[in-house]
Amino acid sequence: MSRYTGPKARICRREGVNLFGPEKYQKILQNRPGTPGVHGASLRKKKTQYGSQLREKQKARYLFGVTEKQMSNYFKKAASMTGDTGEQLMTLLERRLDNVIYRSGFTRTRFQSRQFVNHGHVYVNGDLVTIPSAQVKEGDVISFHEKIKKTPVFKMVSDKQKAPKWLVVNKKDFTFTIDSLPKQDEFDALIEVHLIVEFYSR
Repeated sequence: MSRYTGPKARICRREGVNLFGPEKYQKILQNRPGTPGVHGASLRKKKTQYGSQLREKQKARYLFGVTEKQMSNYFKKAASMTGDTGEQLMTLLERRLDNVIYRSGFTRTRFQSRQFVNHGHVYVNGDLVTIPSAQVKEGDVISFHEKIKKTPVFKMVSDKQKAPKWLVVNKKDFTFTIDSLPKQDEFDALIEVHLIVEFYSR
């Protein structure tokens, strides 16, 4: 299989952005821009308002690694909360345990973060948590199993990545704290959340 036609490569090319993190997908976008397939170029030109809304919803799904049902449930919960629905939706997605691990800089991808959680390597306030979608809150302290902390790859990644200001990272102890909830200007810049709200509000 060509490195340009793998599932994740095709998704990145279709959406026009690197949704998965590793630099190789950015290189693929540079070397093979445009939607994959024989009719890729014409498909981009035919995009409708609904199509733009759908694509943005799909981008968010791929970015955060959530299913269609999970995405719909997040929107329903956000819509029932006080305040702007789009901001509440993004806050719910950003507060996922697998996402905050990725954002802390201790993993290269959200998929790797999910693996850490699924395999029992992550603790929240000292308690083992094995649910990647678990919602963190202000003041929560996330730590890792000793076995993971000793691996060369884990140390190498954590030394290179930077975390947003709403996370306080202690690279010496391999822990981080949810100092505050992310605000609008701290959300992942790849997502235009108003289009997702429009999609679900049809």
